[in-house]
Amino acid sequence: MTCRFNHAALPGRRAALVAMGALGAVAISLSGCHRRERPLYAVIPKGQAHIFWQTVHAGAAAAAKEAGVDIDWNGPAQETNYAGQISIVDDFINRQVDGIELAPTDKDALVPVIARARQAHIPLSIIDSGANTGDYVSFVATDNYGGGVLAARRLAKILNGRGKVAVVAVVPGGASTIAREKGFQETLAKEFPDLKIVAFQYGMSDRARSLSVSEDILTAHPSLDGIFASNESSTIGAVQAVKERGLSGKIRIVGFDSSPSLVDDLRAGAIDSLVLQDPFQIGYQGLKVLLDERAGRTPPKRIDLAPALITKDDLAVPKIQELLNPDIKKYVQ
Repeated sequence: MTCRFNHAALPGRRAALVAMGALGAVAISLSGCHRRERPLYAVIPKGQAHIFWQTVHAGAAAAAKEAGVDIDWNGPAQETNYAGQISIVDDFINRQVDGIELAPTDKDALVPVIARARQAHIPLSIIDSGANTGDYVSFVATDNYGGGVLAARRLAKILNGRGKVAVVAVVPGGASTIAREKGFQETLAKEFPDLKIVAFQYGMSDRARSLSVSEDILTAHPSLDGIFASNESSTIGAVQAVKERGLSGKIRIVGFDSSPSLVDDLRAGAIDSLVLQDPFQIGYQGLKVLLDERAGRTPPKRIDLAPALITKDDLAVPKIQELLNPDIKKYVQ
């Protein structure tokens, strides 16, 4: 562990003593330093409930194991808890960790604490969802806009380019899901003008809330033809609402992300298709860029990982099986 301290921040006589090289002042400065046997990196997800984040954790743990460093995983319980995530980042800054891998819950709310990490000379990578700042080593994420484009084209294909569709979105302010939703909306508008979005509601990254808004959409639009749900919880809520009304296969659903229950619904035909990410690689690469920076290398400022759209016909493909069934327990106990 390399201890970090700011001579200029020491007040009055203590600052003068440091400038003179006084041993007593140096001892004071070092007294708050957290000594560790191995470098420690913080990994901070948006939330912890979804399998997506558990897989991100496994990826970061794999990179840490390879490099012989330690990680400390901590994030808010819910992806809407912006204040909670800010507090977690501040805590890691105060602990003087060697680096921070962060998935910002909000593209604006996390900017000041990201700046504080830079001021503390702690390198930081951003994963999954962007922030309106350049104060980071690298940004590692899925091409989320492209994922929205894939979803739009798939829904248009199975609906023959015509009909009424709804979007069960995630949260306002989440850069990754905003990009997916924007990619979906703009692709329909440009390429499929006869496929109309008649409803757009947020599920607030919560399964129960996503179910509730999906039920509201189905009530308001009984002739609905399709739904795009832009993350795991949104997809779970949307498919549950459709199944409860006996509309499986009649209202076509294109979802985003995966879980065992979503794969079951895909196999059964309740979901037409899923857009998959590679959360293991997101977690892995997000830590690796920090390790490369520590080693004196210059990581790329942005790393885009391609999404993949799958149907039930793809479930037996080995590459898809790897994405759907990551060995989380191998790396995370």
